[in-house]
Amino acid sequence: MEALGSSKKMIATQEEMMEAKVPIAYRDQCAHLLIPLNKCRQSEFYLPWKCQGERHTYEKCEYELVMERMLQMQKIREREAQLKAKTPQSAAQPIPLIPKTANA
Repeated sequence: MEALGSSKKMIATQEEMMEAKVPIAYRDQCAHLLIPLNKCRQSEFYLPWKCQGERHTYEKCEYELVMERMLQMQKIREREAQLKAKTPQSAAQPIPLIPKTANA
């Protein structure tokens, strides 16, 4: 299963994520790294210095996903700006039939 618009593939299945009780908000392309991180955290009583390797790997994956989404959004905005520049102002902004009043 692959998410739309992402270059990363889903490695963890829905069943694995449900079994590991991964919250729905965290079920993305990095969930396969979150499962062992959470197991490490539970076994080490959430001591922050115990699971540094797993945490770093997971956070790097999440960072790459954010950067990828930002790049995609930048491309979308550039395309919209090009389309807006090509269309004349009268076609882009129709004149309203009923004018807006100040306090209504």
